[in-house]
Amino acid sequence: MKLKYNNEVKGAIRNQQPIVALESTIISHGLPYPDNLEVAKSLEQAVRETGAIPATIAILGGVVHIGLNNEALALLADKDSQIEKASRRDIPQLLASGGNGATTAAATMLLAQKAGISVFATGGIGGVHRGAETSFDISADLPELARTDMCVVCAGPKAILDIGLTIEVLETSGVPVIGYQCDEVPAFWSRNGSGVDVPLRLDRPGDIASLMHQKWQAGLEGGVLVVNPVPASAEIPAAELKTAIDAALQQAEQQGIRGKAVTPFLLAYIGTHTSGRSLAANKALVLNNARLAAEIAMAYHRQK
Repeated sequence: MKLKYNNEVKGAIRNQQPIVALESTIISHGLPYPDNLEVAKSLEQAVRETGAIPATIAILGGVVHIGLNNEALALLADKDSQIEKASRRDIPQLLASGGNGATTAAATMLLAQKAGISVFATGGIGGVHRGAETSFDISADLPELARTDMCVVCAGPKAILDIGLTIEVLETSGVPVIGYQCDEVPAFWSRNGSGVDVPLRLDRPGDIASLMHQKWQAGLEGGVLVVNPVPASAEIPAAELKTAIDAALQQAEQQGIRGKAVTPFLLAYIGTHTSGRSLAANKALVLNNARLAAEIAMAYHRQK
């Protein structure tokens, strides 16, 4: 598989600088225009200001791009562009057809590892959907974390999921889940409210980097998940969100929405029913994650 690096990432590789991977589905499917383009550029700048180099990943014209220019970011942000939502299973078809795909968390992990990147920042990971005991709806993010050597920084599983079961699956898969300066797994837009204790709390990026180094040096394959609470100034209390989430899930069921369409539908519904506050929280948390990911990448780079 051919990887095409932009000039900034090429320079980082040549100069042995730390790099942070960023997904592209947040641009094409996660946020509305023009917020998506603004956030895409802000994420990259936040990584640079913290001292690392950003590498937003996408498949364009059947080629995997590691790092995007402004034109590519604008293409992904344009609602009229024909951009597929690309997980691991979709990569072969996009490569074969010469298509355009925005990478999910799972696909970004996979492609970032192939590019030699060890740290990835996203908003929230996918996981076990509510009712999965009958639907078997479990995100590809979880098996990807189990097999891909990647530190993923997020604000916890998306609040629409069964957070307890998501953490159980990660434990079964041998994925360390680290609470960054927190004792409870954050619920994406909410700092608390999941009711799930973090298996391990670490308060410094250097300690997380040390764990990553020891894990992979010991030959223990698979990822590390860091859950980083949304900034307090932007959070929506979990009790307030519960009504909106329950209503969104009921609407999705009534409308027969399945598969890839579920998460975008639920996020859009909740955005409308929180008067846009979930969008503001989403933007704040993903920037917060990008900064922490850059700090971890820098600390890990010093340990290698």
